[in-house]
Amino acid sequence: MERELLLEIGTEELPASWLPSLTRQIRDGLDVALKAHRLLPDAPVESYSTPRRLTARIDKIAERQTDLDELLTGPPVAAAFGPDGQPTPAAIGFAKKNGTEVAHLEKVDTPKGVYLGYRKHQRGKAAVDVLPGVLAATLRSFNFPKAMHWDAHLEDGKGDLLFGRPIRWILFLYGGRVVPFTIRRTELAESALVQEVVSAAFTYGHRFLTTSGRAGRAVKVRSFEEYRDRLAEHFVVLDRQERHDRIARGLEAKARSLGGRVAPAASHHSTLLEEVPDLIEYPTVIAGTFAAEFLALPEEILTTTMIHHQHNFPVVDDRGHLKAAFLAVTNTDAANEKIVSRNYERVLTARLRDARFFWDADRKIKLEDRLPRLATIRFHKKLGTYQEKADRLEKLARWIASDALASPDAADAAARAGQLAKADLATEMVGELTELQGVMGGIYAREEGEPEEVWKAIYYHYLPDSVGPPSTEAPPTRQQLGAAAVTWAAVALADKLDTVAGMFYAGEKPTGSRDPFGLRRQAHGLFKILVDLPALTGLNVRPTLGEVLTRAGLAFAPLHQTPPDARDAMLAFLLERYRYVLEQRGFDVRNVRAVLQEANFANLNPADALARLEALPEFTESADFRKLAVAFKRVKNIARELSDADQRAEENDPPLKALLKEPAEIALLEELEQRAPVIDSVLKSGEDLRRAFVEAAQFGPAVDRFFTEIFVMVEDPALRKARLRLMKVLERLILRIADISEIVSETE
Repeated sequence: MERELLLEIGTEELPASWLPSLTRQIRDGLDVALKAHRLLPDAPVESYSTPRRLTARIDKIAERQTDLDELLTGPPVAAAFGPDGQPTPAAIGFAKKNGTEVAHLEKVDTPKGVYLGYRKHQRGKAAVDVLPGVLAATLRSFNFPKAMHWDAHLEDGKGDLLFGRPIRWILFLYGGRVVPFTIRRTELAESALVQEVVSAAFTYGHRFLTTSGRAGRAVKVRSFEEYRDRLAEHFVVLDRQERHDRIARGLEAKARSLGGRVAPAASHHSTLLEEVPDLIEYPTVIAGTFAAEFLALPEEILTTTMIHHQHNFPVVDDRGHLKAAFLAVTNTDAANEKIVSRNYERVLTARLRDARFFWDADRKIKLEDRLPRLATIRFHKKLGTYQEKADRLEKLARWIASDALASPDAADAAARAGQLAKADLATEMVGELTELQGVMGGIYAREEGEPEEVWKAIYYHYLPDSVGPPSTEAPPTRQQLGAAAVTWAAVALADKLDTVAGMFYAGEKPTGSRDPFGLRRQAHGLFKILVDLPALTGLNVRPTLGEVLTRAGLAFAPLHQTPPDARDAMLAFLLERYRYVLEQRGFDVRNVRAVLQEANFANLNPADALARLEALPEFTESADFRKLAVAFKRVKNIARELSDADQRAEENDPPLKALLKEPAEIALLEELEQRAPVIDSVLKSGEDLRRAFVEAAQFGPAVDRFFTEIFVMVEDPALRKARLRLMKVLERLILRIADISEIVSETE
């Protein structure tokens, strides 16, 4: 008979940012633990969460473990029996160890020979006896951003039980009955107030709301349906999606009642609506107002204060202008709305007064006059201060605009924007609202009368922070940039290149989940700009990654003087990040690896790589092209046989036409001589890159004929070398387009 399993881990308030991960972890951890204990569920694990509870439920679990049939291997047969056929002590000992007799053992064929074996049948235990071990394994499986000691341990011999927050109760039911389980407390910690956590059939409602009796009291349940219903009666909405939808409906209704709608900044440029459902158990939307005089502040200051610091939703009118009103989501009911709203208004007003003070104070000192103060703010201990970084940005942004982007008219504006880009780090506003760095620099520059090409470049220079194509409308868009498109690209590239090149020069590189300097984000922004340069700026220039990296590295040490391990680590890191950017845009992983090769990566233009990826799928579906890709694997393998010395001496060797005699090899050489100039021209111009694949596809018949009629590794050293040179020429030419061998599997 199958029965329902219900688990709830009640805790102190968990951080909202942890809940999405923890909800998945309780589901996956319980599923893995059940399978490890041979309790195979007949229904998927469902998981739920609120700030005070992590819940998992399985509709059907068998009453017993599955039986275990195990073949245990003993000594070799040769050592198990003597010449007289009698069992040796080795055989007798093996049988005794397994509680049986030698006569019940069997001979088992293994790769190492014939051994004695014993088939052991273990009947499954009752589920109720196994489930405590399942819960212990589930609790141990959680991975928290920061786990804490809370003087608790399990009787599983693994020591203290660390958890994200102290566990206050455990609801653990199987078929409506409590599964015994205890979390012990250390002797020194245990007291009248600090006791063991023992599983029970009780959950707990909302901490402050109740229809009768004491709020937060224990509620007895026997099934998941009853559990969910009783929680709802006690002001706890268990399902996160239900909380989210309830909040969205409430925000829309309240905004309409105020004659407006929720500001786009709350949904497009923040994760507030995704975060709030994990902050509360019983959502109620309330409205509040603030003094209209604060609307004189820049919109960015108002929305950042409301969204990031107060978790409020700004409200705009039909024209998109901010209203002197806001919406908030509370963990209470609507009965106290006026009192709660008044408290929210009081806190927000205090914040806005501070912001107005910072706004007025900051404008008394020009950005340029703040540059000396950047000398007091460290960028990195090995790379100096932000004043030194500002000096590097000024020079690098000027070079990028004039040389890399071929826009000398924008060089002065780019240099000016690079010089001032970090000046807002010395302002009071950014010291309080760190989310506005860059943005406030742009606003202050605009207030000081700097041209659009300068202030917008400063305003947007930390962006982009997404990896999607321009069609996603993620900021900054071409329309938002206006006349500052080129200067923004120069400054944003300079900032990201300086950080990446500098950090790797200083020996800092991301490892695993550790990336304290945000180098992955910087690399993603770098590639998005280079890939989407034509769409974002209207320019058709094609700077290579190696070109801009070399220039950025001059501020620290020429790239060829950078320690080889640091240089190689940086290029490997950037290759991995660029592959990630392209894969996130939906390109096939094999095609991405074909276009982005480690050997030629630094010399590749990122925009060209995108164009090749857009053209490649047309050819990968062709049977002839896939046949060529398979043959190209063979070409690469054979070309490796040409030694480094032979490659260096190749320039002094006679031309291949004078050495090759067979019709098949002559035909392949003629194909190369005919198509190489076309491919070379296309790759140099960067236009119509599809043509390069068309030309490459024409090699198929000649390559197929070559391998059918020609044996490369002949005894004649001169002829063998000539044929290897032919393979190397073909390999080099195809690899300039893509490593097409990557598009087929290893088995093809």
